[in-house]
Amino acid sequence: MSKTYAGARLRRLREERRLSQAELARVLGISPSYLNQMEHDSRPLTVPVLLRVTETFGVDPGFFSERDTTRLVADLREALTAEIGASRVSTSDLAELATRMPEVARVLLDLGRRNQLLSERVAGAAEGRAAAEAPRSPHEEIRDFFYRRQNYLHDTDLAAERLAEEIGIRPGEVLRALAARLSDTHGVRLSAGAGGHLHHYDAATRTLHLSTRLRPGQRAFRMATQLALLEYGDGLDGQAADDFTPGSPAHTLARIGIAHYFAAAVILPYAAFHEAAEEARYDIERLTDRYGLGYETVCHRLSTLQRPRLRGVPFSFVRVDRAGNMSKRQSATAFHFSRAGGTCPLWNVYEAFAAPGRIHVQVAEMPDGQRYLWTARAITRHRGGWGEPGRTYAIGLGCEIRHAHRVVYSEGLDLESDTAVTPIGMGCRVCERLDCPQRAAPPLGRSLRIDQHSSTFVPYPVADEQR
Repeated sequence: MSKTYAGARLRRLREERRLSQAELARVLGISPSYLNQMEHDSRPLTVPVLLRVTETFGVDPGFFSERDTTRLVADLREALTAEIGASRVSTSDLAELATRMPEVARVLLDLGRRNQLLSERVAGAAEGRAAAEAPRSPHEEIRDFFYRRQNYLHDTDLAAERLAEEIGIRPGEVLRALAARLSDTHGVRLSAGAGGHLHHYDAATRTLHLSTRLRPGQRAFRMATQLALLEYGDGLDGQAADDFTPGSPAHTLARIGIAHYFAAAVILPYAAFHEAAEEARYDIERLTDRYGLGYETVCHRLSTLQRPRLRGVPFSFVRVDRAGNMSKRQSATAFHFSRAGGTCPLWNVYEAFAAPGRIHVQVAEMPDGQRYLWTARAITRHRGGWGEPGRTYAIGLGCEIRHAHRVVYSEGLDLESDTAVTPIGMGCRVCERLDCPQRAAPPLGRSLRIDQHSSTFVPYPVADEQR
Protein backbone atom coordinates (compact mmCIF):
# COMPACT_ATOMS: atom_id res chain seq x y z
CA MET A 1 0.00 0.00 0.00
CA SER A 2 1.40 3.42 -0.96
CA LYS A 3 2.00 5.93 1.79
CA THR A 4 -0.14 9.07 1.96
CA TYR A 5 1.71 12.33 2.45
CA ALA A 6 -0.77 15.19 2.65
CA GLY A 7 0.69 17.63 5.15
CA ALA A 8 -0.41 20.79 3.34
CA ARG A 9 -4.02 19.60 3.10
CA LEU A 10 -4.06 18.52 6.75
CA ARG A 11 -2.60 21.85 7.85
CA ARG A 12 -5.16 23.75 5.78
CA LEU A 13 -8.06 21.85 7.37
CA ARG A 14 -6.69 22.61 10.82
CA GLU A 15 -6.20 26.30 10.09
CA GLU A 16 -9.67 26.64 8.55
CA ARG A 17 -11.14 25.32 11.85
CA ARG A 18 -8.81 27.65 13.79
CA LEU A 19 -7.29 24.80 15.77
CA SER A 20 -3.79 24.77 17.16
CA GLN A 21 -1.58 21.76 16.63
CA ALA A 22 -1.96 20.86 20.29
CA GLU A 23 -5.78 21.01 20.09
CA LEU A 24 -5.98 18.87 16.95
CA ALA A 25 -3.43 16.39 18.32
CA ARG A 26 -5.59 15.95 21.42
CA VAL A 27 -8.67 15.27 19.28
CA LEU A 28 -6.78 12.73 17.15
CA GLY A 29 -5.16 11.05 20.12
CA ILE A 30 -1.59 11.65 18.98
CA SER A 31 1.27 13.82 20.19
CA PRO A 32 1.72 17.41 18.88
CA SER A 33 5.19 16.51 17.62
CA TYR A 34 3.76 13.59 15.60
CA LEU A 35 1.13 15.90 14.08
CA ASN A 36 3.83 18.47 13.28
CA GLN A 37 5.83 15.79 11.44
CA MET A 38 2.75 14.79 9.38
CA GLU A 39 2.02 18.41 8.48
CA HIS A 40 5.59 18.79 7.20
CA ASP A 41 5.46 15.46 5.31
CA SER A 42 8.15 13.92 7.50
CA ARG A 43 5.67 11.15 8.29
CA PRO A 44 2.77 9.74 6.28
CA LEU A 45 -0.86 9.69 7.36
CA THR A 46 -1.54 6.27 8.88
CA VAL A 47 -4.89 4.59 8.28
CA PRO A 48 -6.13 5.03 11.90
CA VAL A 49 -5.18 8.71 11.91
CA LEU A 50 -6.71 9.20 8.46
CA LEU A 51 -10.01 7.74 9.65
CA ARG A 52 -10.02 10.00 12.71
CA VAL A 53 -9.20 13.04 10.58
CA THR A 54 -12.03 12.35 8.13
CA GLU A 55 -14.45 11.85 11.02
CA THR A 56 -13.28 15.00 12.82
CA PHE A 57 -13.46 17.29 9.79
CA GLY A 58 -16.33 15.57 7.98
CA VAL A 59 -14.42 15.07 4.74
CA ASP A 60 -14.25 12.06 2.47
CA PRO A 61 -10.99 10.06 2.54
CA GLY A 62 -10.65 10.96 -1.13
CA PHE A 63 -9.82 14.50 0.02
CA PHE A 64 -6.30 13.20 0.76
CA SER A 65 -6.04 11.09 -2.37
CA GLU A 66 -3.40 11.79 -4.98
CA ARG A 67 -5.47 10.33 -7.82
CA ASP A 68 -6.11 13.77 -9.34
CA THR A 69 -2.41 14.79 -9.23
CA THR A 70 -1.73 13.56 -12.77
CA ARG A 71 -4.57 15.63 -14.15
CA LEU A 72 -3.49 18.71 -12.20
CA VAL A 73 0.09 18.33 -13.43
CA ALA A 74 -1.18 18.02 -17.01
CA ASP A 75 -3.22 21.22 -16.60
CA LEU A 76 -0.17 23.01 -15.22
CA ARG A 77 1.99 21.76 -18.11
CA GLU A 78 -0.47 23.18 -20.61
CA ALA A 79 -0.81 26.53 -18.85
CA LEU A 80 2.94 26.90 -18.29
CA THR A 81 4.26 25.47 -21.55
CA ALA A 82 6.44 28.50 -22.30
CA GLU A 83 8.04 28.41 -18.85
CA ILE A 84 8.82 24.69 -19.21
CA GLY A 85 10.31 25.26 -22.67
CA ALA A 86 12.50 28.03 -21.26
CA SER A 87 13.66 25.66 -18.47
CA ARG A 88 12.31 28.02 -15.80
CA VAL A 89 10.34 25.16 -14.27
CA SER A 90 10.39 21.39 -14.75
CA THR A 91 7.67 18.76 -14.85
CA SER A 92 9.05 17.25 -11.65
CA ASP A 93 8.69 20.66 -9.97
CA LEU A 94 5.04 20.79 -11.02
CA ALA A 95 4.43 17.24 -9.82
CA GLU A 96 5.94 18.07 -6.44
CA LEU A 97 3.80 21.20 -6.14
CA ALA A 98 0.60 19.38 -7.18
CA THR A 99 1.26 16.60 -4.67
CA ARG A 100 2.34 18.65 -1.68
CA MET A 101 0.34 21.85 -2.15
CA PRO A 102 -2.54 21.26 -4.59
CA GLU A 103 -4.37 24.47 -3.67
CA VAL A 104 -1.29 26.55 -4.44
CA ALA A 105 -0.95 24.63 -7.70
CA ARG A 106 -4.53 25.53 -8.64
CA VAL A 107 -3.89 29.22 -7.91
CA LEU A 108 -0.81 29.04 -10.14
CA LEU A 109 -2.90 27.31 -12.79
CA ASP A 110 -5.49 30.12 -12.72
CA LEU A 111 -2.74 32.74 -12.99
CA GLY A 112 -1.17 30.89 -15.91
CA ARG A 113 -4.48 30.77 -17.78
CA ARG A 114 -5.13 34.44 -17.13
CA ASN A 115 -1.66 35.23 -18.47
CA GLN A 116 -2.39 33.23 -21.61
CA LEU A 117 -5.66 35.08 -22.13
CA LEU A 118 -3.98 38.46 -21.58
CA SER A 119 -1.22 37.57 -24.06
CA GLU A 120 -3.82 36.63 -26.68
CA ARG A 121 -5.63 39.92 -26.18
CA VAL A 122 -2.42 41.95 -26.43
CA ALA A 123 -1.43 40.06 -29.59
CA GLY A 124 -4.85 40.71 -31.08
CA ALA A 125 -4.61 44.41 -30.35
CA ALA A 126 -1.08 44.59 -31.79
CA GLU A 127 -2.29 43.00 -35.01
CA GLY A 128 -5.00 45.63 -35.30
CA ARG A 129 -7.94 43.32 -34.79
CA ALA A 130 -11.07 45.17 -33.75
CA ALA A 131 -11.82 42.71 -30.97
CA ALA A 132 -9.33 40.66 -29.07
CA GLU A 133 -10.02 37.15 -27.90
CA ALA A 134 -13.03 36.88 -25.64
CA PRO A 135 -12.87 35.22 -22.22
CA ARG A 136 -14.09 31.69 -21.80
CA SER A 137 -17.75 31.17 -22.54
CA PRO A 138 -20.23 30.15 -19.84
CA HIS A 139 -20.50 26.73 -21.49
CA GLU A 140 -16.75 26.20 -21.05
CA GLU A 141 -17.05 27.25 -17.42
CA ILE A 142 -19.80 24.66 -16.87
CA ARG A 143 -17.63 21.93 -18.34
CA ASP A 144 -14.95 22.92 -15.85
CA PHE A 145 -17.56 22.96 -13.04
CA PHE A 146 -18.18 19.23 -13.53
CA TYR A 147 -14.52 18.53 -14.37
CA ARG A 148 -13.40 19.88 -10.99
CA ARG A 149 -15.93 17.63 -9.25
CA GLN A 150 -14.78 14.61 -11.28
CA ASN A 151 -18.30 14.38 -12.70
CA TYR A 152 -19.94 13.30 -9.44
CA LEU A 153 -22.40 15.35 -7.33
CA HIS A 154 -22.91 13.42 -4.12
CA ASP A 155 -25.87 15.28 -2.59
CA THR A 156 -27.66 15.51 -5.92
CA ASP A 157 -27.18 11.80 -6.58
CA LEU A 158 -28.55 10.84 -3.16
CA ALA A 159 -31.58 13.13 -3.54
CA ALA A 160 -32.36 11.70 -6.98
CA GLU A 161 -32.04 8.13 -5.71
CA ARG A 162 -34.45 8.86 -2.84
CA LEU A 163 -36.97 10.30 -5.29
CA ALA A 164 -36.59 7.31 -7.62
CA GLU A 165 -37.33 4.95 -4.74
CA GLU A 166 -40.27 7.03 -3.59
CA ILE A 167 -42.02 7.14 -6.96
CA GLY A 168 -41.14 3.56 -7.93
CA ILE A 169 -38.68 3.88 -10.80
CA ARG A 170 -38.20 0.46 -12.42
CA PRO A 171 -37.02 -0.61 -15.90
CA GLY A 172 -40.04 -0.49 -18.18
CA GLU A 173 -42.08 1.66 -15.75
CA VAL A 174 -40.13 4.91 -15.84
CA LEU A 175 -42.52 6.94 -17.99
CA ARG A 176 -45.53 5.91 -15.94
CA ALA A 177 -43.84 6.73 -12.63
CA LEU A 178 -42.61 10.12 -13.82
CA ALA A 179 -45.95 11.08 -15.34
CA ALA A 180 -47.78 10.15 -12.13
CA ARG A 181 -45.39 12.22 -10.01
CA LEU A 182 -45.69 15.25 -12.27
CA SER A 183 -49.47 15.02 -12.27
CA ASP A 184 -50.24 14.02 -8.67
CA THR A 185 -47.70 16.21 -6.89
CA HIS A 186 -47.32 19.21 -9.17
CA GLY A 187 -50.48 19.23 -11.28
CA VAL A 188 -48.43 19.07 -14.46
CA ARG A 189 -50.05 17.49 -17.48
CA LEU A 190 -48.26 16.15 -20.54
CA SER A 191 -48.98 17.26 -24.08
CA ALA A 192 -47.77 15.71 -27.34
CA GLY A 193 -46.12 18.26 -29.60
CA ALA A 194 -43.80 21.13 -28.71
CA GLY A 195 -43.68 23.14 -31.91
CA GLY A 196 -40.07 23.59 -32.95
CA HIS A 197 -38.80 22.52 -29.52
CA LEU A 198 -37.93 19.09 -28.24
CA HIS A 199 -39.73 20.05 -25.04
CA HIS A 200 -41.28 23.16 -23.54
CA TYR A 201 -42.75 23.74 -20.08
CA ASP A 202 -45.55 26.30 -19.79
CA ALA A 203 -45.57 27.36 -16.14
CA ALA A 204 -48.82 29.31 -16.52
CA THR A 205 -50.85 26.29 -17.62
CA ARG A 206 -48.57 23.75 -15.90
CA THR A 207 -48.20 21.84 -19.15
CA LEU A 208 -45.09 19.97 -20.27
CA HIS A 209 -45.05 19.79 -24.06
CA LEU A 210 -42.94 16.94 -25.46
CA SER A 211 -42.03 16.53 -29.12
CA THR A 212 -43.47 13.47 -30.81
CA ARG A 213 -40.01 12.88 -32.29
CA LEU A 214 -38.55 12.01 -28.90
CA ARG A 215 -37.89 8.36 -28.18
CA PRO A 216 -39.18 6.92 -24.86
CA GLY A 217 -35.82 7.32 -23.14
CA GLN A 218 -35.53 10.93 -24.31
CA ARG A 219 -39.05 11.71 -23.06
CA ALA A 220 -38.19 10.19 -19.69
CA PHE A 221 -35.04 12.30 -19.41
CA ARG A 222 -36.90 15.54 -20.07
CA MET A 223 -39.69 14.63 -17.69
CA ALA A 224 -37.13 13.86 -14.99
CA THR A 225 -35.36 17.16 -15.69
CA GLN A 226 -38.61 19.03 -15.15
CA LEU A 227 -39.08 17.17 -11.87
CA ALA A 228 -35.62 18.29 -10.80
CA LEU A 229 -36.51 21.92 -11.47
CA LEU A 230 -39.78 21.61 -9.57
CA GLU A 231 -38.59 19.57 -6.58
CA TYR A 232 -34.89 20.32 -6.26
CA GLY A 233 -34.79 24.00 -7.21
CA ASP A 234 -33.16 25.17 -3.98
CA GLY A 235 -30.49 22.50 -4.28
CA LEU A 236 -29.77 23.54 -7.88
CA ASP A 237 -29.39 27.16 -6.80
CA GLY A 238 -27.11 26.31 -3.90
CA GLN A 239 -24.73 24.10 -5.87
CA ALA A 240 -24.54 26.51 -8.81
CA ALA A 241 -23.85 29.42 -6.41
CA ASP A 242 -20.76 27.61 -5.12
CA ASP A 243 -18.94 28.68 -8.30
CA PHE A 244 -21.08 31.28 -10.05
CA THR A 245 -22.87 34.53 -9.23
CA PRO A 246 -26.67 34.01 -9.01
CA GLY A 247 -28.39 35.49 -12.04
CA SER A 248 -25.34 35.19 -14.29
CA PRO A 249 -25.48 33.12 -17.50
CA ALA A 250 -23.03 30.61 -16.01
CA HIS A 251 -25.22 30.20 -12.91
CA THR A 252 -28.28 29.50 -15.05
CA LEU A 253 -26.37 27.00 -17.19
CA ALA A 254 -25.04 25.33 -14.04
CA ARG A 255 -28.61 24.91 -12.76
CA ILE A 256 -29.55 23.25 -16.04
CA GLY A 257 -26.48 21.01 -15.96
CA ILE A 258 -27.18 19.92 -12.39
CA ALA A 259 -30.85 19.33 -13.30
CA HIS A 260 -29.69 17.07 -16.14
CA TYR A 261 -27.45 15.20 -13.71
CA PHE A 262 -30.42 14.81 -11.34
CA ALA A 263 -32.59 13.52 -14.19
CA ALA A 264 -30.07 10.84 -15.18
CA ALA A 265 -29.74 9.83 -11.51
CA VAL A 266 -33.53 9.49 -11.21
CA ILE A 267 -34.07 7.29 -14.25
CA LEU A 268 -30.85 5.34 -13.50
CA PRO A 269 -30.72 5.20 -9.67
CA TYR A 270 -27.18 4.81 -8.41
CA ALA A 271 -27.20 1.57 -6.42
CA ALA A 272 -29.35 -0.37 -8.89
CA PHE A 273 -27.48 0.92 -11.93
CA HIS A 274 -24.11 0.28 -10.31
CA GLU A 275 -25.12 -3.32 -9.62
CA ALA A 276 -26.35 -3.79 -13.19
CA ALA A 277 -23.16 -2.27 -14.61
CA GLU A 278 -20.94 -4.53 -12.52
CA GLU A 279 -22.99 -7.58 -13.47
CA ALA A 280 -22.76 -6.71 -17.18
CA ARG A 281 -19.05 -5.83 -16.85
CA TYR A 282 -19.88 -2.38 -18.18
CA ASP A 283 -21.25 -3.69 -21.46
CA ILE A 284 -22.84 -0.51 -22.78
CA GLU A 285 -25.14 -2.16 -25.31
CA ARG A 286 -26.52 -4.59 -22.73
CA LEU A 287 -27.26 -1.67 -20.42
CA THR A 288 -28.98 0.35 -23.16
CA ASP A 289 -31.21 -2.63 -23.92
CA ARG A 290 -32.02 -3.22 -20.26
CA TYR A 291 -33.01 0.37 -19.53
CA GLY A 292 -34.32 1.40 -22.94
CA LEU A 293 -32.06 4.45 -23.05
CA GLY A 294 -29.65 5.88 -25.59
CA TYR A 295 -25.97 5.03 -25.89
CA GLU A 296 -24.81 8.51 -24.87
CA THR A 297 -27.07 8.63 -21.80
CA VAL A 298 -25.77 5.30 -20.49
CA CYS A 299 -22.13 6.25 -21.15
CA HIS A 300 -22.54 9.54 -19.35
CA ARG A 301 -24.14 7.86 -16.33
CA LEU A 302 -21.33 5.28 -16.22
CA SER A 303 -18.86 8.16 -15.89
CA THR A 304 -20.58 9.35 -12.67
CA LEU A 305 -20.32 6.16 -10.59
CA GLN A 306 -17.96 7.54 -7.96
CA ARG A 307 -19.96 7.29 -4.73
CA PRO A 308 -17.72 6.65 -1.70
CA ARG A 309 -17.71 2.97 -0.65
CA LEU A 310 -19.70 2.04 -3.77
CA ARG A 311 -17.49 3.18 -6.62
CA GLY A 312 -17.75 1.87 -10.12
CA VAL A 313 -14.98 1.93 -12.70
CA PRO A 314 -13.77 5.56 -12.92
CA PHE A 315 -14.41 6.58 -16.52
CA SER A 316 -13.70 9.61 -18.65
CA PHE A 317 -16.51 10.58 -21.01
CA VAL A 318 -16.16 12.67 -24.17
CA ARG A 319 -18.35 13.71 -27.10
CA VAL A 320 -16.52 14.90 -30.23
CA ASP A 321 -17.64 15.88 -33.72
CA ARG A 322 -15.85 15.17 -37.00
CA ALA A 323 -13.94 18.46 -36.84
CA GLY A 324 -12.52 17.63 -33.42
CA ASN A 325 -14.75 19.99 -31.46
CA MET A 326 -15.27 18.59 -27.98
CA SER A 327 -18.81 19.46 -26.90
CA LYS A 328 -18.74 17.31 -23.75
CA ARG A 329 -15.85 16.22 -21.57
CA GLN A 330 -16.24 14.80 -18.09
CA SER A 331 -13.73 12.76 -16.18
CA ALA A 332 -13.43 10.68 -13.03
CA THR A 333 -9.86 9.74 -14.03
CA ALA A 334 -6.54 11.52 -14.43
CA PHE A 335 -7.05 11.70 -18.21
CA HIS A 336 -6.33 15.25 -19.37
CA PHE A 337 -8.43 17.01 -22.00
CA SER A 338 -6.53 19.76 -23.79
CA ARG A 339 -8.02 23.24 -23.75
CA ALA A 340 -6.01 24.38 -26.74
CA GLY A 341 -4.90 22.97 -30.05
CA GLY A 342 -7.56 20.30 -30.50
CA THR A 343 -7.25 16.64 -29.57
CA CYS A 344 -5.01 13.85 -30.79
CA PRO A 345 -5.81 12.50 -34.30
CA LEU A 346 -4.52 9.05 -33.23
CA TRP A 347 -7.28 8.74 -30.62
CA ASN A 348 -9.89 6.14 -31.59
CA VAL A 349 -12.81 8.54 -31.18
CA TYR A 350 -12.01 9.70 -34.73
CA GLU A 351 -11.75 6.18 -36.10
CA ALA A 352 -15.36 5.66 -34.96
CA PHE A 353 -16.69 7.95 -37.70
CA ALA A 354 -15.46 5.50 -40.36
CA ALA A 355 -17.73 2.72 -39.08
CA PRO A 356 -20.80 4.19 -37.35
CA GLY A 357 -22.66 1.87 -35.01
CA ARG A 358 -19.60 -0.27 -34.21
CA ILE A 359 -17.75 0.02 -30.90
CA HIS A 360 -14.02 0.61 -31.43
CA VAL A 361 -11.57 -0.38 -28.69
CA GLN A 362 -8.11 1.05 -28.14
CA VAL A 363 -5.35 0.78 -25.56
CA ALA A 364 -3.84 4.26 -25.55
CA GLU A 365 -0.79 5.61 -23.76
CA MET A 366 -0.26 9.24 -22.76
CA PRO A 367 3.22 10.83 -22.82
CA ASP A 368 3.57 10.33 -19.04
CA GLY A 369 3.27 6.56 -19.54
CA GLN A 370 -0.28 6.27 -18.17
CA ARG A 371 -2.36 3.82 -20.21
CA TYR A 372 -6.10 3.80 -20.80
CA LEU A 373 -8.67 1.48 -22.32
CA TRP A 374 -10.91 3.53 -24.61
CA THR A 375 -14.16 2.60 -26.34
CA ALA A 376 -15.63 4.82 -29.03
CA ARG A 377 -18.76 4.70 -31.12
CA ALA A 378 -20.30 7.16 -33.59
CA ILE A 379 -23.97 8.08 -33.14
CA THR A 380 -26.23 10.17 -35.37
CA ARG A 381 -29.27 12.16 -34.34
CA HIS A 382 -31.95 13.19 -36.83
CA ARG A 383 -34.90 15.51 -36.51
CA GLY A 384 -36.97 12.85 -38.13
CA GLY A 385 -37.91 14.28 -41.53
CA TRP A 386 -36.59 13.25 -44.92
CA GLY A 387 -33.70 15.40 -46.07
CA GLU A 388 -33.31 17.21 -42.78
CA PRO A 389 -29.70 17.44 -41.54
CA GLY A 390 -28.63 15.33 -38.62
CA ARG A 391 -25.87 15.55 -36.04
CA THR A 392 -23.12 12.98 -35.82
CA TYR A 393 -20.85 12.58 -32.81
CA ALA A 394 -18.32 10.09 -31.52
CA ILE A 395 -18.89 9.05 -27.92
CA GLY A 396 -15.75 8.00 -26.07
CA LEU A 397 -15.58 6.21 -22.72
CA GLY A 398 -12.20 5.39 -21.20
CA CYS A 399 -10.67 4.08 -17.98
CA GLU A 400 -7.18 3.62 -16.60
CA ILE A 401 -5.63 0.32 -17.65
CA ARG A 402 -5.57 -0.94 -14.05
CA HIS A 403 -9.38 -1.09 -14.15
CA ALA A 404 -9.61 -2.63 -17.63
CA HIS A 405 -10.04 -6.20 -16.36
CA ARG A 406 -13.43 -5.16 -14.94
CA VAL A 407 -14.64 -4.06 -18.38
CA VAL A 408 -15.92 -6.50 -21.00
CA TYR A 409 -14.11 -4.65 -23.81
CA SER A 410 -10.72 -5.80 -22.48
CA GLU A 411 -11.44 -9.42 -23.42
CA GLY A 412 -8.94 -10.76 -25.93
CA LEU A 413 -6.54 -7.83 -25.50
CA ASP A 414 -2.98 -8.15 -24.30
CA LEU A 415 -3.01 -5.24 -21.86
CA GLU A 416 0.69 -5.65 -21.06
CA SER A 417 1.97 -5.64 -24.64
CA ASP A 418 3.77 -2.51 -25.82
CA THR A 419 3.03 -3.33 -29.45
CA ALA A 420 -0.74 -3.22 -28.82
CA VAL A 421 -0.56 0.32 -27.45
CA THR A 422 -1.32 3.46 -29.46
CA PRO A 423 0.68 6.49 -28.29
CA ILE A 424 -1.57 9.54 -28.09
CA GLY A 425 -1.23 13.02 -26.60
CA MET A 426 -3.19 15.96 -25.25
CA GLY A 427 -3.21 17.86 -28.53
CA CYS A 428 -0.54 18.75 -31.05
CA ARG A 429 0.38 22.17 -29.66
CA VAL A 430 1.17 20.88 -26.16
CA CYS A 431 2.06 17.25 -26.89
CA GLU A 432 5.49 16.02 -25.75
CA ARG A 433 5.77 13.41 -28.52
CA LEU A 434 8.23 15.34 -30.67
CA ASP A 435 8.76 12.48 -33.17
CA CYS A 436 5.06 11.99 -33.97
CA PRO A 437 4.53 11.96 -37.76
CA GLN A 438 0.87 12.95 -37.26
CA ARG A 439 1.69 16.26 -35.56
CA ALA A 440 -0.40 19.10 -37.02
CA ALA A 441 1.27 22.05 -35.27
CA PRO A 442 4.75 22.81 -33.96
CA PRO A 443 5.18 22.21 -30.22
CA LEU A 444 4.97 25.32 -28.07
CA GLY A 445 8.17 26.49 -26.43
CA ARG A 446 10.44 24.49 -28.78
CA SER A 447 12.90 25.65 -31.43
CA LEU A 448 12.54 23.91 -34.79
CA ARG A 449 15.35 22.51 -36.89
CA ILE A 450 15.00 24.23 -40.26
CA ASP A 451 17.32 23.00 -43.01
CA GLN A 452 16.76 23.76 -46.68
CA HIS A 453 18.97 20.85 -47.69
CA SER A 454 17.11 18.04 -45.93
CA SER A 455 13.65 16.86 -44.95
CA THR A 456 12.23 14.45 -42.39
CA PHE A 457 9.18 12.24 -41.99
CA VAL A 458 8.34 14.24 -38.86
CA PRO A 459 6.61 17.44 -40.03
CA TYR A 460 8.08 19.70 -37.32
CA PRO A 461 11.56 18.46 -36.36
CA VAL A 462 12.88 19.99 -33.14
CA ALA A 463 16.39 21.37 -32.81
CA ASP A 464 18.75 18.79 -31.30
CA GLU A 465 19.65 20.93 -28.31
CA GLN A 466 15.99 21.11 -27.33
CA ARG A 467 15.34 17.36 -27.49
